[in-house]
Formats: sequence, C-alpha cells, structure tokens
Amino acid sequence: MNIRFDDQVAIVTGAGGGLGKEHALGLARRGAKVVVNDLGGGVDGSGASDAAKAVVDQIISEGGEAIANGASVTDLEAVQAMVNEAKEKWGRIDILVNNAGILRDKSFHKDTIESFNTVMDVHFQGTLNCTHTVYPIMREQEFGRIIFTSSSSGVFGNFGQANYGSAKMAMVGLMNTLKLEGQKYNVFTNSITPVAYTRMTEGLIPEDFGKNMQPEHVTPAVLYLASKDAPNGVVMAAGAGVFARIFIHETMGINLGTGEDMTPENIAANWDKVSDMDDARPLQNGGEQTLKIFELINKG
Repeated sequence: MNIRFDDQVAIVTGAGGGLGKEHALGLARRGAKVVVNDLGGGVDGSGASDAAKAVVDQIISEGGEAIANGASVTDLEAVQAMVNEAKEKWGRIDILVNNAGILRDKSFHKDTIESFNTVMDVHFQGTLNCTHTVYPIMREQEFGRIIFTSSSSGVFGNFGQANYGSAKMAMVGLMNTLKLEGQKYNVFTNSITPVAYTRMTEGLIPEDFGKNMQPEHVTPAVLYLASKDAPNGVVMAAGAGVFARIFIHETMGINLGTGEDMTPENIAANWDKVSDMDDARPLQNGGEQTLKIFELINKG
C-alpha cells in the first residue's frame, strides 16, 4: 500500500514549525495541496511572525503546492475565511490537522481563570472552530479526515498542566461523538497524543533524548490517519518511531441491586471487584454502557 494525497486538499494549523510543519511537509510530499496556517506566536501565544510563509516556500521549492495563512484559530470569522479561500482555490477540503496550540504550564492553585481559559480557547475552541467550519464541506462531498492533536497530559494527566490537559481531553470527547455522526458520510475523526522535542517541550525533555524524538518521528501517524484507509475514532500515541493505540476501558463491575445492599460500604468492601480488569472492555458509545448494565442485571 502506497499512501498518497494527490488531488486532495489539507489544512494544517500551527504549521509554522515543530509538529505542524512536519505534517504539512509530509502531506505535500505525498501530493496534497496544503494550507499552512500559523499565527506565528511564541510558545505562550504572544507575538507574531511570518513562519507559515517559510514553510510554504519550502513546499513550493520541493515541487509542491501550498498557500500561507496567518489566522488565529480562536477567531471564527478568520477561520471561515481561511477555509473559504482554500475551497475557492482548490474546490474541496479533504484533510484537517488541528495542531495549533500554546503552553502556559502552572499548577492549578496558582493558575488564573483567565490564563486557563486562554489555553482552552487556543487548543479546544480553536479545534472546534476549524472542525465545525470544514465539517459541512466534508459531509457534503462524502469524504473527510479530521485529526485532533490531543495529549497524554489529557488522557493520563501531568503535573502543572490542568489547563492543557483539560483542553486536550475535551478533544477526545468531541472525537467520540464525531466518529459516530461522520461514519456514514466517510468523515473520520481521530486523535494523536504526540511526544516530540519541540519549542513547547524543550523544557520538559532532556536534549540528549530529544535527538531521537524529533517532530518528523510523529508525522507518519498523521499521514496514516489522514489516508483513505484510516480507522475512525481512535487515539494513537506517537513519538520516536513508536506508535500505539490508547483505549478507554470499563470494567464489568458488580451488581449490588437496588435494595438494602446498595450502600457505599458495600462498594468499599467490593472495590477490588469493581476495579477488576479481567473482563474490562472498550465501549463504542454511551448506549453500550447502558446495555452492559442490563447485562449485569440479567445475570442477577
């Protein structure tokens, strides 16, 4: 199988450097026409530069086709204008890679609501703005691949990243519904949890390890999830050439009934059974959880 994106149009946000740049280059090198979006700000979201144009220049120098866009993903009107420009120029939107983000690490009790909301706005609201804008186009053309850049900080937690982790896990919640709503229209939504040595992580990852954890070592996951053969509704961990799927499981649990045995004391007494992973399984939707409860009730 040779994955190509000829005659397809991709939008990559936060593509002026790091992960986004490598994703944009990877898509272009395999034939996609690419919108390289980047506000050009610092890690904390401040300032601006012309980073997107430099990436576009590189793509064009390699024989590809791309345009630069400097919209902030938090500005819905600017996002809509970006999508409209791409649609008018190339006629369709096939792939959206939501990668734009900022980092303002601070322990929860020291963070402010304003700063917390700023991180949420860029990561989650920005992802929502872009996804909601391209979704009708993809639905109408009966093809689309949407990729969220989530994080292990959201799935598993990380000290000092309550703001970042909250935004990243919100993406997984959105993905879990879009995978259901988009399935019949061939619009698939997936997420990655990347680990790479970039501007945003250089203070977290030792430099010696960083040389083996470059942004381009994550991009193959994005290219696969952007392809026609992609799965739907998965979270993939990617970094240093290692790729793995992350699942959320629910244990079988216990049935205490609805009578006098249904007490907090009995939950505590049976906590090992509540937590037993032997029969744990991933659920595809909320309805499956309800069916599992009925299954336990029927067992008595």
